[in-house]
Amino acid sequence: MGSFSENSQKSHKMSEQTASLREAIQHVEEEQTSAQNAPDKIEQGEAQTSDNAQEYRNSKRRVAKVGHETVHSNVELETLRDLYLPKDPSDRIVHSDGTVSFLHAKSFLPVRMLRQSERLRILVTGGAGFVGSHLVDRLMLMGHEVIVMDNFFTGTKTNVQHWIGHPHFDLVRHDVVDPFMIEVNQIYHLACPASPPHYQYNPTKTVKTSVMGTINMLGLAKRTKARFLLTSTSEVYGDPEEHPQKETYWGHVNPIGPRACYDEGKRIAETLTYSYMRQNDVDVRVARIFNTFGPRMSPADGRVVSNFIIQALKGEQLTIYGDGTQTRSFQYVHDLIDGLILLMNKNFTEPVNLGNPEEYSIQEFAEMIRDRVSPDTPIKHLPATMDDPKKRKPDVTRATTYLGWQPAFSVQQGLEETIEWFKEQGLEALI
Repeated sequence: MGSFSENSQKSHKMSEQTASLREAIQHVEEEQTSAQNAPDKIEQGEAQTSDNAQEYRNSKRRVAKVGHETVHSNVELETLRDLYLPKDPSDRIVHSDGTVSFLHAKSFLPVRMLRQSERLRILVTGGAGFVGSHLVDRLMLMGHEVIVMDNFFTGTKTNVQHWIGHPHFDLVRHDVVDPFMIEVNQIYHLACPASPPHYQYNPTKTVKTSVMGTINMLGLAKRTKARFLLTSTSEVYGDPEEHPQKETYWGHVNPIGPRACYDEGKRIAETLTYSYMRQNDVDVRVARIFNTFGPRMSPADGRVVSNFIIQALKGEQLTIYGDGTQTRSFQYVHDLIDGLILLMNKNFTEPVNLGNPEEYSIQEFAEMIRDRVSPDTPIKHLPATMDDPKKRKPDVTRATTYLGWQPAFSVQQGLEETIEWFKEQGLEALI
């Protein structure tokens, strides 16, 4: 296969601003070391004994390996960390667009060796984005041939540059709303802006991406006999009146609100997916994804996790829209990738929730991040946004029963990994 080449500005010197940020971070960490050492070092098999309820419900063993042997997706966590964290500060490269990558990752990690008959050609739309790039990493390590299609509206080549030049990897700049012809065995359709600032920037284009993009990819799946997986969203449930939300719940939505371009776009994408299944016998899967966080989140995507972490690192007030009692369930990105790969490779065609059923109020979540980064940082409340769901929690019975999937990462460990990644980005990426 071919490769997509790029010329990156490589500099081994961190800017003075970055050095200052690191000094500030180090100072904060030294101040809170004694307070955080005990709860943050949970060893396997050791129960977490804390009076704080939110700490207690997260007292799981630390995860060292992810994936599932049944689909050959298992990999050491340290192997994945090597793809987005530096081994040495001198490996750090700041690009002209403010993104950060690391030199050591340019030497390819070893991938699983598959027979030609076992190796699949897999298309990942939106594969240069936050979730898509982690999926690409796992599929590459599994030994498959991966084609990434992305228009780079929210994704970035930096997220996948460590695979550029690999004989099993191809990167294509293409907008999913335009037809695309290629021979593949599987299609993971992730392409669509997923955070409010991005999907509300051009709501008409957001709807067009969900509708025309899905039609194009379903048409490709029909022509090539490829299995198709749609990444839908918990937003299809709207502001739910059922709690937790089962896949059989039809939702409580506002079809004309500011979030409707994304919510309704995903609902029609699901309709299209099952229409192609019934009418054209396309082999389909649908994942309804709940709030996800982890390394490679865009600092400007407007999600609460990245907002809170960046505000805390910069010493700014953490801002909550509303009174903070609204709840969410946050899953770490590696858990989501496990679920997507399992779903693609299992014989289950109905929608499946993929999310962590542990539920937190936004106030609780802000306090968790603040206490880990900058304990003295105040929290301020701003007016609530329109159509912001009051509660969001997945029922994952289907995923557990039919996929054998459940979250492995505690929210605590996921936050540790994510905060570490944001610190490594330096000040340039946080402004």
